[in-house]
Amino acid sequence: MKGVQLKEYGGPEVLQMVELERPVPKGKEVLIEIHAIGVNYADTARREGQYVVKTPLPFVPGAEIAGVVVAVGDEVRTVKPGARVVTLIESGGYAEYALADSRGLIHLPDRFDFYQAAALPLQGLSAYHILKTMGRLESGESVLVHAAAGGVGTLAVQLAKLLGAGKVIATASSEDKLALARDMGADVTVNYTEEGWEQKVLEATEGKGVNVALEMAGGDVFNKTVKCLSTFGRIVIYGVASGEQSRFYPSSLMARNQSVIGFFLPQIMRKPELIQSSMHEMLTYLKEGKLKLTIGGVFPLEQAAEVHRLLQSRQTKGKLILKP
Repeated sequence: MKGVQLKEYGGPEVLQMVELERPVPKGKEVLIEIHAIGVNYADTARREGQYVVKTPLPFVPGAEIAGVVVAVGDEVRTVKPGARVVTLIESGGYAEYALADSRGLIHLPDRFDFYQAAALPLQGLSAYHILKTMGRLESGESVLVHAAAGGVGTLAVQLAKLLGAGKVIATASSEDKLALARDMGADVTVNYTEEGWEQKVLEATEGKGVNVALEMAGGDVFNKTVKCLSTFGRIVIYGVASGEQSRFYPSSLMARNQSVIGFFLPQIMRKPELIQSSMHEMLTYLKEGKLKLTIGGVFPLEQAAEVHRLLQSRQTKGKLILKP
């Protein structure tokens, strides 16, 4: 089978199309013929050797896949070949076929679009659990969503509203991205490339600050986001897209009982009950038309390197998809 592999860490150019041996499912594994692959910042961090956990070489990236089960291991009883599924895997998604644990499969409704399906798990589950599980969002609270035109951002804006947020403030780097955030339901939009954006966030909350903030840029954006927090406010960190770490003094949180919380989706994945219930909730929102997925583009697997360049340029909107 064809796949995209990296044998060294580096820029997008280290992603190479290669011939790989098609895997055979064992035990509780299934083999999926992949129809759509979600591209994520985690993939770029893997490629650069900057991921939260070590990336062994050679490595086939790709954690988010949708497709059809074509073979099952001898211990699988819950799914049969022909099933249409979406799932998250540790690695191996940038290929024509991949192995997955049968216990982590989400079955797709008939005729549900594979591209839409691949746009949901990683970023949908991230947005959902950043807000609800880690951010402990309560009805009526205000939420700040950075990079609101991105994959996690567009879903976080919508899910915040669906989960009961009172006011959603979205930031992005251009007017067309801010317009997309407003289309997703943001109440207030702020261009974070402009000086003093944190003051605009505070003004939108009448000086009180936001109850929950989603932060994935790092550096100066993190420091200014902390200044936007309310008393008892929570900031959830789920990335460092700028590559810049922040100098931070934890004791500064004491005066207003504020919290800085880390989020790493693989830890959530170890709690199947959380994954199944939240995925079914989001699929219900989709079927009812309450949740919209924004596909920023569908590209052939051979263009994986170019898609990584596009993603890291921050010029894209919504989810980028690879197609074998």
